[in-house]
Amino acid sequence: MQQEHVLQGKVALVAGATRGAGRAIARELGSAGAIVYCTGRSTRTKPSDYGRPESIEETAELINDHGGTAHPVVVDHRIKSQVQSLVDRIEAEYGQLDILVNDIGGEAYVEFDIPLWEYDWDHGQRLIEAGLMTHLLTSHCALELLRRRHGGLVVEVTDGTRKYNATHFRGTVVLDLTKTAVDRLAYAEGHELVDYDGTAVSVTPGWLRSEMMLDAFGVTEDNWRAAAEANRGKTAALPPYEFVISETPHMLARGIVALAADPQRARWNTKSVSSFELAQHYDFTDIDGSRPDSWSFIEAMESTAATELSVDEYR
Repeated sequence: MQQEHVLQGKVALVAGATRGAGRAIARELGSAGAIVYCTGRSTRTKPSDYGRPESIEETAELINDHGGTAHPVVVDHRIKSQVQSLVDRIEAEYGQLDILVNDIGGEAYVEFDIPLWEYDWDHGQRLIEAGLMTHLLTSHCALELLRRRHGGLVVEVTDGTRKYNATHFRGTVVLDLTKTAVDRLAYAEGHELVDYDGTAVSVTPGWLRSEMMLDAFGVTEDNWRAAAEANRGKTAALPPYEFVISETPHMLARGIVALAADPQRARWNTKSVSSFELAQHYDFTDIDGSRPDSWSFIEAMESTAATELSVDEYR
């Protein structure tokens, strides 16, 4: 469990806090005492083009109703004026920014296993804008405020560790480019923040058991593992067997809180790290008490039949 109020007095911005990892990160930061600005495009009265039911107000309420302090702000992080207005508001209200989490992913625009020449260009452009340009623009607007107080933390949430992505094609050129570029962004930001004792790190969850993923596979938090186990050794089945190694968004969120609370977090500057690696280093688990090592399990399945692997050895 996270130590309570270890981030008291800190101000955090979670860009993309409507659902999934972003929502969990905002909640865990709030539980640890940070003041959290939760941003997104979906409201109760006006959902984004994702067409999902989750809203940014709901995320803030989950924090405020449990004694935290959260401010929901509707922001399209593709539009500079909106992002700059948000940063100006944070400066006016608190005069500081200690933690920036860029979590917007653009998952709704991914089309897997489609070659570049056949890819729907509108979707491709939206994926790059949502999954990469939002990160770059938000940092462009926010880092000047963050760097004023030495020791600031920037977290770039991506998909896949630097090591894994270096040897694995992520299914489509547009997705591959977007996710690897986000990791490189953290590497570059770390170099520019080092003179201000700042830390920038690229983080990745394992196979994330988000609301969107559960819905996509037609499972729930109660039956996901049984459904995946039933497909062991099968091909083209949903959910795929690898889903047995999935984790909740809170595992990554707990790792980010641990990073933010670590007075020696600069050791991670410019690095790429997984939720499992953070869990190992800071000795915490997912909310069910497990510690899934998704990336090792997925790589093991490349050379070992699913029927010969024990998932329990990776949890």
